[in-house]
Amino acid sequence: MFKAKIFVSSIKNLLSHPQFEHQQWRGIVKVRLKWVKNRSLDHVIDTDTDLKAACLLKDAIKRSPTGFLTAKSFADWQKLLGLTVPVLRFLRRYPTLFEESPHARYANLPCFRLTGTALLLDSQEQSIHQAHENDTIERLSKVLMMMRSRTAPLQSLHSLKWDLGLPDNFEKVLIPKYPDHFSFVKAPTGVSALRLKRWLEEFAVSALEKSNEGEEMGDEYRQFKRGQTTLAFPMNFPRGYGAQKKVRAWMEEFQKLPYISPYEDSRHIDPNSELMEKRAVGVLHEFLSLTIHKKTKRNYLRSLREELNIPHKFTRLFTRYPGIFYLSLKCKTTTVALKEGYRRGKLVNPHPLVRLRHKFYHVMRTGLLYRGKGANLIPREDILLKDMENRMEDKEEEGGDYDDDDDDDEDEEYEEIETGDEYDEETSDVED
Repeated sequence: MFKAKIFVSSIKNLLSHPQFEHQQWRGIVKVRLKWVKNRSLDHVIDTDTDLKAACLLKDAIKRSPTGFLTAKSFADWQKLLGLTVPVLRFLRRYPTLFEESPHARYANLPCFRLTGTALLLDSQEQSIHQAHENDTIERLSKVLMMMRSRTAPLQSLHSLKWDLGLPDNFEKVLIPKYPDHFSFVKAPTGVSALRLKRWLEEFAVSALEKSNEGEEMGDEYRQFKRGQTTLAFPMNFPRGYGAQKKVRAWMEEFQKLPYISPYEDSRHIDPNSELMEKRAVGVLHEFLSLTIHKKTKRNYLRSLREELNIPHKFTRLFTRYPGIFYLSLKCKTTTVALKEGYRRGKLVNPHPLVRLRHKFYHVMRTGLLYRGKGANLIPREDILLKDMENRMEDKEEEGGDYDDDDDDDEDEEYEEIETGDEYDEETSDVED
């Protein structure tokens, strides 16, 4: 807490300095960059789309008072789940998770309930939520602390619950346990929202600051804490970009601008200045750092744009800073990933919930082998999970990810698309 207070004091001193107005404008060189497709990260996003859909269907079946869902009840969920195939066909792909049976009254109406394996995985998921509840509360609090009013619409948080690692029905099973932290309110627009009741100074430290605190404190970081210099964002440029003189000069000037914490009041900064652009990059960097998969959909961020105080056309920031972010157009939507969160197509330091989802994915892939062969041929859940865990351990020893694709993070293709300031934010026609 002491370090955080020093940082806030340093920023206030900087903003009140006579030369601050000049520092907001450094005349940074404008460089137009081409969008670069990263097939490795695209593959991760493609895989996670199916995984997320299966997990959301698992939760929906679990919430159902009958313990099952009929084909009629989910007939129009395809777009909502981000699938490219009908939900009925998707469920039939994975008999290791979803057990199909005819309706008791309507023989031609398929019904789906969870298999024993799916229930066992769900039980493990609930255990992880309980064991890491404090971590979840901190993430949720930090998200709200970045909002202007410390408030976010419940609908926006529901869309983000997979990315933020929130439990299903978090507003009923988690929030009521912390009445001193959160309250339900009506937003000015009339929608239900969640508000952080009090500022938590100990949480007001960004991931970029923490990563520097974790390293040996050198002269640069000591000077930053005194407000005399700034912090540099980790950069991982697509192949060939780092060698371009204009790009290198642009990034050097960008890194020299003062770092404004995403938890600091930014209303006094010129909204058209380079400093405000760097502040927006810092907000997006911090938000993605708080997600457990280090990525989210652009539309989820769009729903919080005004509260986060980021530009209307914020998508251009992802393409203007390809060393920090990766913008993907996979699965008929637009997803943004934090590049430093991945190495060779794998998450760095995955959250326990992510590891559990990897197990869920392995069970999904195993289900493809038994599709259409009858439920009696599917191994018992204990045998299935044991075999899956053994294969995951073997894969980790080989240095691979939970999928069998060994694409490298450097597997990139250059697209002949100019995506500078003229980038069209409406690239994807599909609303999430």
